[in-house]
Amino acid sequence: MAISNFIPTVWSEKMLHALDKNYIAIANSNRDYEGDIREKGNKVRICGLEAITIGNYFKNQDIDYPEELNDNYTELEIDQAKYFNFLIDDVDQAQCNPHLMDLAVQNAARALANVAERHVYSFVTESAHFVENMTPSADNIIDTLIDARTKLLKEDVVDPSDIVIEVAPEVAGMILKAKVALSTDNTDSLENGCIGNIGGCKIYVSSNIATVMDGTTKVAMCVARTRRAIAFAEQLSEVEAYRPELRFADGMKGLHLYGVKVVYPREMVSVNIALPAED
Repeated sequence: MAISNFIPTVWSEKMLHALDKNYIAIANSNRDYEGDIREKGNKVRICGLEAITIGNYFKNQDIDYPEELNDNYTELEIDQAKYFNFLIDDVDQAQCNPHLMDLAVQNAARALANVAERHVYSFVTESAHFVENMTPSADNIIDTLIDARTKLLKEDVVDPSDIVIEVAPEVAGMILKAKVALSTDNTDSLENGCIGNIGGCKIYVSSNIATVMDGTTKVAMCVARTRRAIAFAEQLSEVEAYRPELRFADGMKGLHLYGVKVVYPREMVSVNIALPAED
């Protein structure tokens, strides 16, 4: 890439596309609130309404006066600001790969995505519901996931296809070894990280699932949730190319701003599953 040909908008779009390709936790969150985010500390207002009362109707009788609905809102703060800053020597770019800058952008996007995904999964502790399995196996792991699914359906989540279950790789291994056929619908159309579905709920595997220690046992904080339970808003800003003053090289830096908010904690279940001891 010649530094003189750098177009910030084009490279920002390339990086955002690369970020989206690496998202699992964020792809399963509500991103409707992304707007004009300019700097860390900005707030995004998420509006809602009070519940509507249902009354009984009787023939030839007046119904009640309409209830006045008051809006309520919560704020999602853009409290995360992560940056990347790299350079590629002109000699390396000429001798190794003329598309080295493209590869570097993809690697930067992957690194940014991993950091953001881990941040989203850190909010699993705000779940209103909890299930655990401290002796997981291929024989009982499905029961644990079904228990989480049941808790969400009892919260009036009427469409199981709106429920996603995100698990650690070790847990995904147990699921795949279970004597239950995962429905994959059309394998070619499976989303990033999706290994199929159980009871209409899609199951995703992510290496960014948070873990905690329970004594000497490592526990994966997996999660079952609706896609609206967590809101995420981001902005990739200040993507710049430059020539380092004392180097014959192309440099690029950028700033990734984002924030996370649990909007519907009752539509999220923390699914704590013990992991096997490492060899």
